[in-house]
Amino acid sequence: MPLSIASLNSGSNGNCYYIGNEDDAVLIDVGISCRETERRMARLELSIRKVRAIFISHEHSDHIRGVEVLSRKHGIPVYMTLLTYSQSRMRPDPSLVRSFLAHEPVEIGSLTIHPIPKQHDGVDPCSFSVSSNGTTVGVFTDIGIACDQVAERFSQCHAAFLEANYDEKMLQDGNYPIHLKRRIRGGRGHLSNTQALETFMWYRAPFLKLLLLSHLSANNNHPQIVLDLFQPHTNGVQVTVASRHEASQVYCI
Repeated sequence: MPLSIASLNSGSNGNCYYIGNEDDAVLIDVGISCRETERRMARLELSIRKVRAIFISHEHSDHIRGVEVLSRKHGIPVYMTLLTYSQSRMRPDPSLVRSFLAHEPVEIGSLTIHPIPKQHDGVDPCSFSVSSNGTTVGVFTDIGIACDQVAERFSQCHAAFLEANYDEKMLQDGNYPIHLKRRIRGGRGHLSNTQALETFMWYRAPFLKLLLLSHLSANNNHPQIVLDLFQPHTNGVQVTVASRHEASQVYCI
């Protein structure tokens, strides 16, 4: 049973990723409104009724903005660590709140979700991979570095959303204040285009089919810059950019 995946939005204005098979699906983060999530899923012919859970990577608003309303309206359980819940100021229906621990897989219908600790400036941030019938898709955004845990899980993926947040020169020459530049390129900030390429080249599996470059900065990056960087090294892997303005197409893995 193949996995269908889509980025509903990817960027500092909101992040939301769909992964599912014929029977079950999960959303990784809901950083856009409930209405916009529903609208984009409907346009892609993805059924909200198949969504069995929402998994939260960390408490920043661009990852949780639409969670409360979407969860309450459709009765969807929300999975997050206890520390993330305590810092999120988000209060879904208590009967729908679930917790998980890093490295402990969570079974959601026919899907297995693996939470992985990551380096980011949230209180208890996690990346995720989702597996079904031998196929694995990873969501690796908001990472300051590709740590050993992320690298290991990335190397098991048939498809992945991988952060390529900023072009080093654009960030350096741009008008962000020094403290923000340091935060972005620090070990608990975001992954640069070059770091993303190194992760891809060093750790990709021979069976990796699709890479969606994600969470691009509006001010410090451009889709064509990162695509040009990756193009000589794709080696048969389909590489595309997840938009900060609209949903991607649905990919079948």
